Amino acid sequence: MNQRSDTPTAKRNIWLRGVFMVLMAMIFHLCGTLLFLVALIQFVITLLTDAPNVRLLAFGRGLGNYIRQIANFLSFACEDLPFPFSDWPSPD
Repeated sequence: MNQRSDTPTAKRNIWLRGVFMVLMAMIFHLCGTLLFLVALIQFVITLLTDAPNVRLLAFGRGLGNYIRQIANFLSFACEDLPFPFSDWPSPD
């Protein structure tokens, strides 16, 4: 009866992480589409006004940081769950 007590918990955690990975992969795909739309809108605004929109610029930076956080989580580079399970990343 020398079974390790942490083995079932570790397996349960990896399955839970797998569920979160699928969810984050879907969000990653959605964010890629959103980033394309932000870039397209920013391009049109810059064509019309000769200057990028500052608020859209900050949102794009934050979205880029968010995509990086998701990529780090999916590749096991970190264990921290990205937004909505933590704060939205700052654009800086």
